[in-house]
Amino acid sequence: MQSLNSKIRVTETNIRHRGFVKEVGNNKLIVNIISQSACSTCHSKGACTVSDFEDKEIEINEFSGDYRVGQEVTIIFKESKGFTALMWGYMIPFLLVLITLIAATETTGNELLSGLLSLAVLIPYYTALYFLRHHLKKIFKFELEEIN
Repeated sequence: MQSLNSKIRVTETNIRHRGFVKEVGNNKLIVNIISQSACSTCHSKGACTVSDFEDKEIEINEFSGDYRVGQEVTIIFKESKGFTALMWGYMIPFLLVLITLIAATETTGNELLSGLLSLAVLIPYYTALYFLRHHLKKIFKFELEEIN
C-alpha cells in the first residue's frame, strides 16, 4: 500500500503568453507580446476609453532551439515568480513610503517635509533595483515553447 503523500503531486502553475520573435541575437532572443486589458475584448470597446492594448518586449537569455524572426512562440513564466515581482515592484515600495511617512510625521511634525521624504526614499530603492537588474534577470526567467 502506497502512502497518501506519494500520490500527491504539487505542480506549479505557469503564466502563458503568445508572442512573436522580434530579434534573434547572440544568446539573446527578444519576443514581442501584446498585452491587453480584460475589457479590450468587450463589444462596446469602441465607445469606451478604458480598453487598451500594449506591446511589450521580453528578453530571453537562455533558450534552446533555432528561432527566426516572425516565428510565433509561447512565453512561459512561473506564477510564483510573478508574485515575487509584484512584491519587489509594488509592495515593498508602498511599505517604504508608508513607514517613512509615519516615522517622519511623528519625528518632525511637518507634513510637507514628511511627504517629500517618503517619496524621496523611493529614489535609492529603485536605483538599487536598477543596479541589481542583472541578478533579477536570473531570478525572473522566461521560458519558450514553440507553436507548431
